[in-house]
Amino acid sequence: MRLDDEQEDSNFEDRRGQGFGGGPMMIGGGGLGLVAVVVIGLLLGVDPRTLLGSLEQAQPPGQTQPAAPAGAAGPSGAQDAEVVFSRKVLNTTRKVWTDIFAARGQTYAPPVLVVYDGQTQTGGCGAGQAAMGPFYCPGDRKVYLDLSFFNELSTRFGAGGDFARGYVIAHEVGHHVQNLLGVSDQAQALEVRSSKVAANRVSVRVELQADCYAGVWANHIQARLDPGDIEEGLRAASAVGDDTLQKQAQGRVVPDAFTHGTSAQRVKWFKTGYSRGDMDDCDTFGARDL
Repeated sequence: MRLDDEQEDSNFEDRRGQGFGGGPMMIGGGGLGLVAVVVIGLLLGVDPRTLLGSLEQAQPPGQTQPAAPAGAAGPSGAQDAEVVFSRKVLNTTRKVWTDIFAARGQTYAPPVLVVYDGQTQTGGCGAGQAAMGPFYCPGDRKVYLDLSFFNELSTRFGAGGDFARGYVIAHEVGHHVQNLLGVSDQAQALEVRSSKVAANRVSVRVELQADCYAGVWANHIQARLDPGDIEEGLRAASAVGDDTLQKQAQGRVVPDAFTHGTSAQRVKWFKTGYSRGDMDDCDTFGARDL
């Protein structure tokens, strides 16, 4: 990706070095074990409204995470280049979705990107931790990112490259677009009324639409792409499919437990969004064949 002349988005909070403490966070109540949490967390776009509810209880009573002001400086180090990159990618998403919304007679309100290390507190989605991977919180309209995930994406899943990292951010911004359009509330209401298996199927459609929206973003920034960038994005989408992660974690695939879609589905919907750059092509809820 060619981002040298791109501005860094100002909707940004640097919370590195500001962890709220309290020791390692664990899932309680006889629920998920640590391995399961990590596997779920490595799925891009995990909806924290359910998983983070139990994590929130691990925070010491009365202790909260203060939000740094937008653009506040955090610790320096090797990750600073990733911060600059992430803010530039976020700025490209702002431009793309501002134009798309304007063409529809709507106003786009961009999200805030929060970078942190280890764990942090959200405004409406409980406590977040790095093991859960990048996520979007609809309660405060913020994208949360522990930068160590980028290294995990490259070393563990073989999905390195700057565009793969850009895809991660664009996917989470896709969830923000869903939130602005009311899709998130409708999907959550449907999940609440559904059985676990049916709710998982709703979640899959939500996640695949966010993948499609990431493809729409990629289409609109083609002038900034290098040869091989799209292939990097496709590798990233494939690497975090439910079937691929389940095989790695337990050696078998359980389709009823899918929450994000298979590798093939994630690739398909990213390519669908990329092909024309039209968000109307991203109607995963009306699609018969995902």
